[in-house]
Amino acid sequence: MPEILVKFEDKIIERVVADKKSLTIGRTPDNDVVLDNRGVSRKHALIEFNPDGAVIMDNDSLNGTFVNNRRITEELLKDGDQITIGKFNLIYRQETEKDAKLSDLDGTMILQTRMQKELLEKDRKTKELVHKAGCSVLLGEENTDIREYPLDKNVIILGKTKYSHIKIKGLFASRMQAKITKEKDGFFLVNLGKKDKTRLNGELVLRSRLKNDDLIQVGRSVFRFMEGNK
Repeated sequence: MPEILVKFEDKIIERVVADKKSLTIGRTPDNDVVLDNRGVSRKHALIEFNPDGAVIMDNDSLNGTFVNNRRITEELLKDGDQITIGKFNLIYRQETEKDAKLSDLDGTMILQTRMQKELLEKDRKTKELVHKAGCSVLLGEENTDIREYPLDKNVIILGKTKYSHIKIKGLFASRMQAKITKEKDGFFLVNLGKKDKTRLNGELVLRSRLKNDDLIQVGRSVFRFMEGNK
C-alpha cells in the first residue's frame, strides 16, 4: 500500500498510509496531510491513486508544489519522488516501509521565504534551459569540460576514451565508466566500470532512474541532471 513520509529538516515527522483513493494536503486540519505552515495554502494539493499509479495535482497554490525541485501543476509520481511544499519534503513510496522511524519536531514552523524564492528561481532557470535544448540536459558542475550537454541520444557514454560522448576526469576511473540511457520510463544511470567511481547523490550506484536535479559523480567529474518536459 502506498505511503507518504512527511519530513522536516531531514527528520520524518509523520507517515501517512494511502488507504483511500485520494489524499488532500494543506494547512487546515480538515486535510489528510496537515502542514502547519504559513507557506502552505489551506487546500494546497491533492494526490489521487488509481491502478496506474499516483498523480499529484497542485490546487492553484500561492507558493507552488514541487516534485524533485521542479514546479508542477500535475505529475505522475514514481517511487522515491520528493514533493516539496513550503518547508516540508514529502517522500512518495509505492509500498509502506516497515523500518521508517518518526522523530519529534519542536518549535514553531515559520516560512523560509528565501528558500521558496530560490526554488522558484531554480525552477525558472531549469525550464529555460531544457526548453532551449528541447530535451533533458546534463550540466557540468565540477571537474568537467562541458557546461551543458543535451541528452538527445538513447545512450550517452561517460568515460576517458575518444568514443565517450562526455569526457570525465579521475586517474582511477575506468575508460568507459558509466552511461546514461533513455528508456520508456525515463533516464537511467548505469555503472560500466569500477564500482566505487559512479555515484548518484553521493551513493554508489549500479543502475538507477534519474530524477530532476540529481547529482551524478563519475570519477572526479560531477554533473547535474535537468529533466526535460514530459
